[in-house]
Parts: sequence; structure tokens; C-alpha cells
Amino acid sequence: MADFDSYCAFCAARDKDDVDRVYHDTRYGFPIADDTELFALLVMEINQAGLSWRTILNKEQNFRRAYNGFDIPTIAAYGDSDRARLLADAGIIRNRLKVNAAIHNANAVLALQREHGSFKNWLDAHHPLAKEDWVKLFKKHFKFVGGEIVGEFLMSSGYLKGAHVDSCPIHKKILAAGPAWAEGTAR
Repeated sequence: MADFDSYCAFCAARDKDDVDRVYHDTRYGFPIADDTELFALLVMEINQAGLSWRTILNKEQNFRRAYNGFDIPTIAAYGDSDRARLLADAGIIRNRLKVNAAIHNANAVLALQREHGSFKNWLDAHHPLAKEDWVKLFKKHFKFVGGEIVGEFLMSSGYLKGAHVDSCPIHKKILAAGPAWAEGTAR
């Protein structure tokens, strides 16, 4: 991507069925209403640390299978045998800290759901915040969440601006859909 000034330009130069292009054109920066999909995005963003997003996108179906469709209560109840199973699964990222973070974070999301009704409601209740404030808030509840992971999670789910450059037709599509779909705006 070094030859491109943005992810948008990189994706525009890819084939229509390229994994990055499909993600960029159909999911990146689009708000997510479903808690399972928000949690899935958080797990994938955490697993991307130190790797390319393309690697994670190529393994997404393996993650969905290995993590029981990202079912939050199921993952929250994972025990030692599930940890061992995940760490032996060559189809995903086999990193003990990332696996443990997924389990811890599933429990954190359950707690937020009990308190706020949903993970999305919790996010909405704090929106808008500056990235630095989001990072502090995430660190109070979640594991393996630094500035880059939190920033990408929030951009990917439409809570922070920056997913698309202003000239990107997908950015314009998100904005044209109205305030509920406006990247980084109040919901």
C-alpha cells in the first residue's frame, strides 16, 4: 500500500472481488447495530495487531468458525479446553494474549449489555468522544486495546472519522444515507 496515499486509493485499484476492496466498499466505516458483529470486529481488530488487515480478512471465516460465530455468551464461558483448541487452530491467529483477550472481552461486553441493554447502547451513550478519551474508556473495560486497535475499531464501525477520504465514493455513500449512517456523527 506504500504507493497509495490512502486505503481508499489502494482499494480502488483492486479487483472488485478483492478481499480489501469488498471490505472497503461494503463494511469499512459503516455503522454496526448488531452486538455480535461489533464484538466480532473488536476481536478481529485485536488479532490484527502486528499483522496486516488483509491477513485478518482472509481468515475471517476461520475466526467465525473457531469462535462459535462470535456468540458473546458462548465465548464468555470458554474454559481451558477452548483456549487449547483456539491455540491449536492454524486457521486463526494463535496468540495466547489475543485468545485470552477475546474471552475476557466477551465477559466485559456481557457486563455492558446488562448495564446498558447492548454493547451498541454503551458505545452510543459515550459518542462522541475524542480518540484519546475512547482509548481510556476501552482500557477500563477491555484487554489488549491500545490506541491503534481502539481507533481502527471505532473508524471501522463509524464512530470516528477517518475510514475514508472525503473524495471516496463510499464515504459519500455513507454520508448520503443520512445521519444514522454518517461516519463519526451522532447516532
